Amino acid sequence: MIARAYVKTLPLLLPATALTAWAVCSALHVFPPGSVPAPAQVVAGFREELLRGRLLDDVVASLFRVFSGFLLSVGLGLPLGLGMGLNARARAALHPTINFFRNLSPLAWIPFAILWFGIGDVPAIFLILMTTFFPIVMATAAAVANIPNVYFRVASDHGIRGGALLWQVTLPAIMPQFITTLRLAAGLSWVVVVAAEMIAGRDGLGFLIWDARNALRPDLLVVGMILIGMIGVAMDAALLKLTSIPSVRWGYEK
Repeated sequence: MIARAYVKTLPLLLPATALTAWAVCSALHVFPPGSVPAPAQVVAGFREELLRGRLLDDVVASLFRVFSGFLLSVGLGLPLGLGMGLNARARAALHPTINFFRNLSPLAWIPFAILWFGIGDVPAIFLILMTTFFPIVMATAAAVANIPNVYFRVASDHGIRGGALLWQVTLPAIMPQFITTLRLAAGLSWVVVVAAEMIAGRDGLGFLIWDARNALRPDLLVVGMILIGMIGVAMDAALLKLTSIPSVRWGYEK
């Protein structure tokens, strides 16, 4: 019982140590004045933004953009990746182009996003799409292409074909790799939305950080950073929960 409790509290050790060191260094004035806020200042800044109602609005705005771009990437990238993985000719034809765009920095699209879509939600969603779509396609195609042929032969022997083959064999077999890809794509979405909101936004956590920088409010900078990290961790944990689905466990235990 004690060992189990120790394992559960172990992940909190490093954050608690870092927070303690931060508070001690702030109390001893180790940091130059105005460069690093004290924990108490960050808490006060968080309370201030929360009471103003701005913080919740910024969180909702960023979440909307992240989920919109992320779900759009999955909805478009998964079918294309499946098609490329199941068809060697399609994979050979499309792979170089997909790989080219996958290696482009998403920040390079920011001028075009502003030029085409202006300011607001659409440019941020577009940037998330351009960042996550191509890795999802590539990873899905690679996962499908590496499914052992014996699975398909056994499915054929049992009369499993068409849509049933996709749902009962192909998708469960690639789920471990696909979930890992989703987790990476979700992290990339947060990186990109912050950059997009700093340059082409009027709200959101990225804009909060940029506005705090302009106002010389390092406490609000840290508030935005902490919220982004915590929401990102929560999204990753939610995606990791998908591995407990029975059909996904089939893919892990193959």
